[in-house]
Amino acid sequence: MGPEGAAGGWLRRGWRRARRRPASVAGALVVLGFVTLALGAPWIARTDPLQTDWSRIRKAPSWAHPLGTDDLGRDGLARVVWGTRISMQAGVFSILFAMAVGVPVGLSAGYYRGALDQVVMRLTDAWLAFPFLVLAIGLVTILGPSLVNATLAIGLGATPTFIRLTRGLVLAAQEEDYVQAARALGGGDLRLMARHILPNIASALLVQATVSIPTAIIGEAVLSFLGLGVQPPAPSWGTMLNAAQQFLESAPWMAWWPGLAIFSLTLAFNLAGDGLRDALDPRDY
Repeated sequence: MGPEGAAGGWLRRGWRRARRRPASVAGALVVLGFVTLALGAPWIARTDPLQTDWSRIRKAPSWAHPLGTDDLGRDGLARVVWGTRISMQAGVFSILFAMAVGVPVGLSAGYYRGALDQVVMRLTDAWLAFPFLVLAIGLVTILGPSLVNATLAIGLGATPTFIRLTRGLVLAAQEEDYVQAARALGGGDLRLMARHILPNIASALLVQATVSIPTAIIGEAVLSFLGLGVQPPAPSWGTMLNAAQQFLESAPWMAWWPGLAIFSLTLAFNLAGDGLRDALDPRDY
């Protein structure tokens, strides 16, 4: 079978699996919609999210302001759209950072085993003893409140998960025949890890990254809500919820939209991650 036939067969299998999981497809479409909002924020939200209008303080949703205005008269739609960019940035980049640190460490520990494996795993266990949010709050308190520091703190909090997962996958992959054959043919350590082990565990790591992003998004929202992440007046879903808590009775829409955005995006990522896990399962044809 040629490359075109193989690609066509892969696409047909992917479409067949997708039809069996409509919830996962819907989740992926919602994620794609939020990605579009994040990338196209300057064109989608024409109103400046920082522009105040004292004549429109806490106005209910209307044609002029579909999501209402906040306590400073700023447009709710513009702030939610721009907040999407901040949440996606924090969620995606923090997990990429966690993978950049955790995957090489776990790969080395699982491949070489011995004393290196013992030291890495004991440190990882100690790392995991701290709850994710407590560790992130402590790190941001030390580093200082900002989006960059919040992203680093969330990424460091997620790193042990990737270390443990990568190590376990490597231990299993080393027992496979293709790795043993490559080693028997004289393949070096770096070649075995880069050419034979890592590509075959990449799908599991990708799925873990997809389901870890929602936790990172919630972490950024919590840090911003506590004043340790994005600083006002920057539009963040967490800071919007912080401002809305004083007006839950008089202007509940201030909390509706950022809360709904957090819920929708995290649920969509989880659904998409479940579908991706099933789609990449080699046992499912």
